[in-house]
Amino acid sequence: MSGRALLMWDDGLTGYDFGPGHPMDPVRLALTMGLVRAYELDRRVNVVAAKPAGDSTLRLVHREDYVAAVRAASANPRAADQAYGLGTMDDPAFPGMHEASALIAGQSVGAADAVWRGDAAHAVNFAGGLHHAMPGSAAGFCVYNDAALAIARLLELGAERVAYVDVDVHHGDGVQAAFWEDPRVLTVSLHEHPGTLFPGTGWPEETGAAGAAEGGAVNVALPAGTGDAGWLRAFHAVVPELLADFRPQVLVTQHGADTHFEDPLAHLAVSLDAQRAVQAACHELAHAYADGRWVALGGGGYAVVDVVPRSWTHLVGIAADAPVEPESVIPSSWRDEVYARTRQLAPGRMTDGRWPVSWRAWDEGYDPADRLDQAVLATRRAAFPLRGLLP
Repeated sequence: MSGRALLMWDDGLTGYDFGPGHPMDPVRLALTMGLVRAYELDRRVNVVAAKPAGDSTLRLVHREDYVAAVRAASANPRAADQAYGLGTMDDPAFPGMHEASALIAGQSVGAADAVWRGDAAHAVNFAGGLHHAMPGSAAGFCVYNDAALAIARLLELGAERVAYVDVDVHHGDGVQAAFWEDPRVLTVSLHEHPGTLFPGTGWPEETGAAGAAEGGAVNVALPAGTGDAGWLRAFHAVVPELLADFRPQVLVTQHGADTHFEDPLAHLAVSLDAQRAVQAACHELAHAYADGRWVALGGGGYAVVDVVPRSWTHLVGIAADAPVEPESVIPSSWRDEVYARTRQLAPGRMTDGRWPVSWRAWDEGYDPADRLDQAVLATRRAAFPLRGLLP
C-alpha cells in the first residue's frame, strides 16, 4: 500500500447548503480545508476529488423511488415530498441538492475504493459521515448516507468483514439500519442516550437481526453530561475488544465533532483533546486489526468556528502521519480567514487545554453507582455474549 493518505476534497462540497440559519453551515467545511492548508497538511496527503455517486452506486443503499424524489426536489424545491423526509425543517430542499449530496457520497465511495485497492492506506472525507439518511428517506440533516454507501461499495468489491465505528453524539441509525441483517458488517455507535437526544434510537438492546447478524450492532448510550474521562473509558471498554474479535478487513470511522462541550445541539461535555485521542486510537486500531485500511469520515458538529475545523484538521494530520501538536499556535492566516468569513474571533491553539487527557481503563474496576459504568456494562451484557465474548 502507499504510505500516503488521501484527502477527498472538492470545492463543490460546500454546495451542501440548507440555507441561512440552518445548523449545518457549509462554512465549517471551508474553514476546515483552510486550516488543513494553513498547517500545510495538503502537502502531506494526496488531495483528490472523486466523481459524484451515480444512480447505480446510490442504489447500493437507497431505494430508486427515493433517489428520484431527491432529484425532483433538487430541481424544484417547492415540490419536495415530505413523505421522503424532504422539505422539512431538518432537511429543507434546495436547488442542486441531489448533485451536492451525490458529490459528498462520491468522495466516501472513492475513499473506500482507494483503500480497498491499495492506492492508499488511509483516506479522509470530512465532508461525509451523513449517517442518519435511510434507504427511503432523508433525516437529521442527511440526504444520502455516504458512510453506508462506502461500506456497501467495500462489500461489492469483495470485502467480507467491515467494521464501522461511530463516535458522533447522535446514534448512527442509518448505517445500523442498512446493515442490520448483514453479518459481514459490525456497527458500533457511541452516542448520547436516546432518551435525551435525536434520533431516539441506539439502545444497548439493539444488537442486529436474529440469526447470523445478531451481535452485529453494538450501541453505547452515554449519559448526558459525559465528559472526557467517561467518553474515553467507554470507547476503550468496548471498541478495541470488538475489533480484536471481528478482525475487519477495513475500518470505517465517523468522527462527528458534536460531542464537544460547546456544541449547541447536544449535551455531552467532551473536549477537542479527547476527540483527538479517539482519532489517534482509531488510527492505531486500523493498523492493529485491519491491516492499516482506514476510511475516516466527518459527521455532525455545529460549533462551526471553534470546534469543527480544529477537530477535523487533527483527523487529517493523524491520517497523514503528521499529527498537529495540540499546543501549537494556529497560523494567523487562518484566523484572518475566519474573521473575514464569519466576523468571529478564531481560537488561538489546537487544544482546549486538556491535553494529555486521562481516563481509567475498564479492567481497573467497575463502579455500580456510576452512570457511565452502568451504560458500558449494559452494552457489554447485551452484545458481547452474542459474539462469544465475556460481558
